[in-house]
Amino acid sequence: MTDSDITGVDDGRYPERATIRDVAARAGVSIGTASKALNDNGRLKQETRDKVIAAAQALGFRPNAMAQSLHRAKSMTVGILSTDSFGRFTFPIVEALEERLAEHGIAVFMCNATDDPAREKQHLDQLLGKRIDGLLVTARRMDIRPAIAVPGNSMPVIYVFSQADDADALCLVPDDYGGAVLAVEHLIAGGRKRIAHLTGPERFEAVTLRHSGYADALARAGLAEIAGYYRNGKWSEASGREAVIALFDGKSETPDALFCGNDQIARGATDALRELGLKVPQDVAVVGFDNWDVMALAARPPLTSVDMNLRALGQAAGDRLIAMIAGERLRGVERLPCSLVVRQSSDSLPNS
Repeated sequence: MTDSDITGVDDGRYPERATIRDVAARAGVSIGTASKALNDNGRLKQETRDKVIAAAQALGFRPNAMAQSLHRAKSMTVGILSTDSFGRFTFPIVEALEERLAEHGIAVFMCNATDDPAREKQHLDQLLGKRIDGLLVTARRMDIRPAIAVPGNSMPVIYVFSQADDADALCLVPDDYGGAVLAVEHLIAGGRKRIAHLTGPERFEAVTLRHSGYADALARAGLAEIAGYYRNGKWSEASGREAVIALFDGKSETPDALFCGNDQIARGATDALRELGLKVPQDVAVVGFDNWDVMALAARPPLTSVDMNLRALGQAAGDRLIAMIAGERLRGVERLPCSLVVRQSSDSLPNS
């Protein structure tokens, strides 16, 4: 007796997939009739449709997705081009985007270009070769970048947590200005009056917008922006520590609150305050930006932080992409609202 004579022996090969021809033969109809029944088109008796569907189910028949996509001129896939090699900002966006697109039967191909134009072009060519229905471009920074060149504007492109140098592009980004206003108004409501702003390099658009929100929130509360309280540095804990030393070492008047441009700066700032013998939040309240759990929850005390609502950004991107694939024309920069997650680092002063 040979292996081929034994029923149920696994010889390591995948079973052959049933074809439309197999379905037609089992149902006793032509291939054309089987195709019409499975695609729910053409004029057929309900009895015939039911017979074909039953045959397909019995055989475990799965339609050829590529053939179906060619028939309807849609691949039911979209591409994602990212330059965020760490995934800190991209992953929550993509996760929410995938969930929203999956509700419509759309799959995702993701490529990481790591700020390499040649690699980005290679990925783009591969995605276009797959006949994707749309493209989402994202990054680890929201600064303006060259627009993606899609031949003949043949498909929709959306920039998320990224912006293109094209007035006709659709760009979805967090509202940095509004997030800064939330942070500073929260500190003012807690009784703080001397609020410093420690942030990243001025060349970033986010830095400019957050500084404007900080300054406007102070002005609306009748508080002056104190000279030397706006400090630029790197997006790092070391930068936060250095800024605190510069602000507090030997100064007669020091801040009673710090609004930091990201959670890493805030984490470094709280460490430096503790080393100087100052208590957070009793002596100095601290608010960060990003609401990155790794930093915010591990800080001592846990850090109040502005949340950019990246999942909401991904969901919105999914909605816009579906609308554009359906033919809707969308353009411009949409700034989606941030929220403030309050923790112990910014507790109010007594009687505030």
